[in-house]
Amino acid sequence: MANLNAQIPSLKLNDSTSIPLLGYGTGTAWFMSDSGGGIDRKLVDAIKTAIKLGYYHLDGAEVYNTESELGIAIKESKVPREKLFVTTKVITNIKDIPNAIETSLKKLQLEYVDLYLIHSPFFASSDSDLQSAWAAMEKVKADGKARSIGVSNYLLPHLTATMKTAKVTPSINQIEYHPYLQHGGSDGPLLSFMKENNIATSAYGPLTAVTKAKPGPLDGLYADLAKKYYVSEGEIALRWCIDQDVVAITTSSKEERLSDYLRAMTFKLTPKEVHEISQVGGKKHFRGFWQAKFDEDDPS
Repeated sequence: MANLNAQIPSLKLNDSTSIPLLGYGTGTAWFMSDSGGGIDRKLVDAIKTAIKLGYYHLDGAEVYNTESELGIAIKESKVPREKLFVTTKVITNIKDIPNAIETSLKKLQLEYVDLYLIHSPFFASSDSDLQSAWAAMEKVKADGKARSIGVSNYLLPHLTATMKTAKVTPSINQIEYHPYLQHGGSDGPLLSFMKENNIATSAYGPLTAVTKAKPGPLDGLYADLAKKYYVSEGEIALRWCIDQDVVAITTSSKEERLSDYLRAMTFKLTPKEVHEISQVGGKKHFRGFWQAKFDEDDPS
């Protein structure tokens, strides 16, 4: 286990909120299909371990059914609220966002969240649905219940529709993002639009190329870079995001692994290495989430 006191750097969003570039996620591996089964102490303890190690950016969602555990862990950690950056997302109760945020805050035992996201755009059957939901999000921010508001899994048509009537620009779009799913790359239509409008990118599944998408064209390059920097391939994958100012969300129940991930804060890839990973990664397409919404070879 790495013996580090590594500081996680932050990124300033378009509303001047600062978000840590590495976050601890309470979805995927922790997802609970039913919130009626009582408190999962294993998850509470895992979150407390993450906080102890310095993961102050905590990423949750109502659909994960883990907000209660996240709230308990925050309370038991005794870390001052202002040091934490807490994200949650709405989708289950998307038609009643005012009630949804109140329910989430009650479970989290918080007065506000730092970031509130619409979890996906696929609830909408029209541009009007997207615009109405975003207007409700703007009210959440205006009421002080979220310091920053954004979206998740939005593609270019969803963002352009939202922006037509938005009074507040989304601060961030959390998407599946890794070298095998770059959404057309930094010059592609989605990321270019986000850059032009100062909408930050957050990546879930940032370790995909070194986990479930193996074997792949990046295997040799990741191994060489891991050897060069005396870290694991996972830390190279995280650093590829961070060096592009992309917020990376990861998770683990293992303290050793979480500690090791912090080694990603101790080095930087060269611009050439970042470019090479992107270039080689573009030779393979792999989508780990929302496959039913996309054609098999759709890179958007």
